[in-house]
Amino acid sequence: MPVIGITTQTLEAVPDQLPRCWVMSQRYVQVLTVSGAIPWVVPLLEGNEATLRRIYERLDGLFLPGGVDIDPATYGESSSPLCGRIDPARDWTELLLARWALADRKPVLAVCRGAQLLNVAVGGSLYQDVGAQHPDAIKHDHFPLNGRRRDELAHEVRITAGSRLHDLLGADTLAVNSMHHQGIARLASGLRAVATSPDGLIEGVEGAEEGDGEGDQFLLGVQWHPEDLVDVDPRMRRLFDAFIAAANGGERPR
Repeated sequence: MPVIGITTQTLEAVPDQLPRCWVMSQRYVQVLTVSGAIPWVVPLLEGNEATLRRIYERLDGLFLPGGVDIDPATYGESSSPLCGRIDPARDWTELLLARWALADRKPVLAVCRGAQLLNVAVGGSLYQDVGAQHPDAIKHDHFPLNGRRRDELAHEVRITAGSRLHDLLGADTLAVNSMHHQGIARLASGLRAVATSPDGLIEGVEGAEEGDGEGDQFLLGVQWHPEDLVDVDPRMRRLFDAFIAAANGGERPR
């Protein structure tokens, strides 16, 4: 069974209750485990490259989850009032791990913030706020507030024929959830867009050299949260199953 690294996020100290912690949603771990992963929850050891490298070398695949905003400094911009809370230790750690995985062609699956991080890791940029900066933007920030559910289908995405994503999901269009206010602006040259929302925002990315060869790196990022949709749309589980299969050398774990 392949070992999958799942990065974390900083939880600031709660006075008289908790010291500073590293946390991540159990949902990612649960869905990946069902698909056959041995999860390794990775701490944000900012500055400790040696220890992170030792962790990385034991991983068969890297999963980049959702979370807070990415610091605009990572893609060469100043932060505007539109940018929300950031986690510099997470940015540093994930960019390091992502670049190692890209260099080694290790399987990577990224969701929401993770897809944005992947784009930044290879030289792309982000909208600090889609609603304010993307032309003719639809509503993307359907956060689970006031009784809204994380599996609520917010809008459709159009998927590029012939892409890995299209092959996995078997659909030209698909309804997805949407819980983000940032998004991919300038697409990095090492990636290609394989899904878009009705306003043209990039919702899915793959490696620019993706093909049909068995040696291709599994490199896939989606802007929605498929882990919250596996029970309402079983096709979403195929993303996790294919990722785990790639991390297992192309075979499904027993």
